[in-house]
Amino acid sequence: MPVRRGAVRARRGRRWLLWVLVGAVLVAGGLGGVVVWQNTYALREERVVLRHEGHRLEGVLARPPSGEGPFGLVVFVHGDGPVDATHDTFYRPVWEAFARAGYASLSFSKPGVGGSEGDWLDQSMDERAEETLAAVAWARERPGIDGRRIGLWGASQAGWVLPKVAARDRRIRFVIAVSPAVNWLRQGRYNLLAELRREGAGRRRVETELRRRETTLRLLRRGASYAEYRATMGDAGDITPGRWRFIAENHTSDAVADLRAMRGTPVLLVLAGHDVNVDVAETRAVYRRELPASALSVAHFPDATHALVDHDIERSSWRLTATAVFAPRKLYAAGFLDRQARFLREAGAREGGE
Repeated sequence: MPVRRGAVRARRGRRWLLWVLVGAVLVAGGLGGVVVWQNTYALREERVVLRHEGHRLEGVLARPPSGEGPFGLVVFVHGDGPVDATHDTFYRPVWEAFARAGYASLSFSKPGVGGSEGDWLDQSMDERAEETLAAVAWARERPGIDGRRIGLWGASQAGWVLPKVAARDRRIRFVIAVSPAVNWLRQGRYNLLAELRREGAGRRRVETELRRRETTLRLLRRGASYAEYRATMGDAGDITPGRWRFIAENHTSDAVADLRAMRGTPVLLVLAGHDVNVDVAETRAVYRRELPASALSVAHFPDATHALVDHDIERSSWRLTATAVFAPRKLYAAGFLDRQARFLREAGAREGGE
């Protein structure tokens, strides 16, 4: 029986579709291999637990890929928000860079995040500092960790925690402060105006937003409840009861006194050229005023954002996603990872000379 042309075309079509699917699978497999390779780090990660103030905190200890140590250690202090131990894997390129310098990294999920108990919104900056001190004390008793070579890494909101810890524990050997703020209220005003400029807001809107800010500050100064805040402001935006409680507890934070108290601790201050969260000029000026020149190193990355991500990558959603998946180490501004690793090697050399 003769085969109809339609059946032949259908068979050829199915064959073509089959080869397209096979090709797609092969490409996907290749890309999948690239993704796995790019997201595999030269680290040995261990899940660890710390009990502090009756709460269980879960974290990660990331050691260099070989050797028994003892390794120097960098204890991580998070910025704002519900951050888990790896910061959704964002920390791993940093840990890897530190491992190449011979240092392990220790990071705990914030209370209420990633298996850790409690609620990070209930914490003051002093309580965050106590939590970090507990992590340092825990690490000093850890096999394979050199308790004489423990330092801190922190970003953004950690600017109010790092100096407290270094001032209270004089055995802290170094601090890496990434985009740290100095004064909560001044930072808030700077951030508000920077965001409005980025949005192209007109004078009338700027004045309106500044008036709303002043009203909020008056409420904070007199200890207003969240209900009163809602009744006064009308639209609470993204301010939840927990967030209002957190702001009320911490809005007077200022790092100056603690910076003075930690004088002599070597500090690497990392600043970005496209920071709309923190007034980089103020932060640099305060750190230079309060810390001895011999203890302070400043690294400025003009093409970086607040998170030290490359500015061009961050402002393009598709580039940001693609880079995060296929080349996560390239998310950061050029030289950021290497500069920190060099600081750690220099810290190790200083220790060796003592």
